[in-house]
Formats: sequence, structure tokens, C-alpha cells
Amino acid sequence: MRSFRRSPRGPVITSAATLALIMALAVPATAQPVVTKSYSYFSIGGKTAEELDSELERRGPLTRHTGARHPGATEIRFGGEVSYVDRGGRCSIGAVKVTVRTHIILPRWKNRKAATGTLATIWDTLAADIKRHEERHAEIARTHARALEAKLRAIRPAGNCDLLEKRVGELSREAIEKHDADQVRFDMIESANFDSRIMRLLKNRGANPQ
Repeated sequence: MRSFRRSPRGPVITSAATLALIMALAVPATAQPVVTKSYSYFSIGGKTAEELDSELERRGPLTRHTGARHPGATEIRFGGEVSYVDRGGRCSIGAVKVTVRTHIILPRWKNRKAATGTLATIWDTLAADIKRHEERHAEIARTHARALEAKLRAIRPAGNCDLLEKRVGELSREAIEKHDADQVRFDMIESANFDSRIMRLLKNRGANPQ
């Protein structure tokens, strides 16, 4: 397909995660990750495939990691709280709450209602693929949030809370590094398979983009 050339997405926008470390009384460690997701849209114009391609490159969200604009983006922010229970000369994990907030940014074509035929099908196919891609970024983040919370809850008691605080910090940094690596890996696979994937989807919809 010669139109809608998607530049390599690069890493999703990801903030460094910092867990607030709180000394507290015993609280049952029964919380689940707090997950929130929101959306926003940027408008593009254009009446041909080439113009739409240019609009996406000109108006798409700018990511800090790549310094380039993309057809869509997902902003991810991790956070949370950990409490500690100091009792009888031993310190253990009390309550754990990991949060992950995702904000998905998607394109909206102003002229879609008036579009018909192949161009409409191409846009619908591309827009659906962009949304699927960004939703997957959000799901990767949620998966890592659940894994991090499980690891934090499983930390064994130590001789003092300073040792536990250090372990919480180590596990949090490791989790974010693994999360970022998985996001980059996903982007690389998606970018490499983009042309063949879109052509297959268009063929399934009976469109001929040539």
C-alpha cells in the first residue's frame, strides 16, 4: 500500500514510576491495581489518501522518546502506595496499591462522513488498527501493574522496614524497566508487520488501495 505510510512508532510515552512509601499500621493486603483509562482525539483534514497521510504526519501526537509525530499514542503513568507493619522486631508488607493511568490519543478525520468507496474503507481500516495498537499498549501496562503488585505483596518480612523499603524500590524499578522493554518490543513487531497487516485487512474488506 503506497498511502498511509506509518513511521515507526517508537516507545509509548512512559513516566518513571515512583511508589510512595508510607509507614502505617497493619492494613489487609487485599487491594487490586487501580486502573484508569481515558481518551482524547486530534482532528485531521484531507480528501485524498496522500493528504490524510500528510495530515497524520503533521498533526499526530509528538512523543518524547522518538521526537517524532505518530498516528496515535498512549500516555502511561504508574504510581501507588506501600505500607509497612513494624511488629516484634520484624517488618512486613502491610497494604499494597499499584496504580496505572493510561491516556490514549487517537486521530479523528473531519471528512469521514462525506467519504465513500475505497478511501473510506482505507481510513476505517487504518483507524481501527491504530486504536487496536494503542489499546494493546494500555493492556501491556495493566499486565505489568498486576505483576508488580503481586511481587510487592510477596515480599517476605525483614529485620527492619528500611530493608523492605529498599526491596520495594528495587522491584519497582525492575518492573518499569521490563514494562518499557515489552512496550518497545511490541512497537518493533507492529512496525515491521504494518504493511502486510493493513493489506490483509483491506483485502478482507474488499478494498483495493492500489
